[in-house]
Amino acid sequence: MKTFYVYILKCKDDSFYTGITNDIERRLKEHNEGTSPNSYTYNRRPVRLMFFETFLDFQVAERWEKQIKGWSRKKKQVLIDKNWEKLKEYSVCQNGTHFSNFNDIK
Repeated sequence: MKTFYVYILKCKDDSFYTGITNDIERRLKEHNEGTSPNSYTYNRRPVRLMFFETFLDFQVAERWEKQIKGWSRKKKQVLIDKNWEKLKEYSVCQNGTHFSNFNDIK
């Protein structure tokens, strides 16, 4: 059975890059060697692996990667730090039109 990795890299410019691979060591090497000039990390090398999680199901891994890609930098940082309380806090909808802001609706 194949293993898949969802990972977060920290780039030279302090930005984060989130990706998915089936070989984390090879992929980190590719990012740092700059094998793809059109990639996000090419001009932001060197990169450092900050976080990864393993999966046995590609579809589950892909959904997790897409979810993380939609997160704010702050939320990615608390994931990297494994600060579960802050992660829960940052997961609460802050949108002013969210239903939780309308307590008097009957």
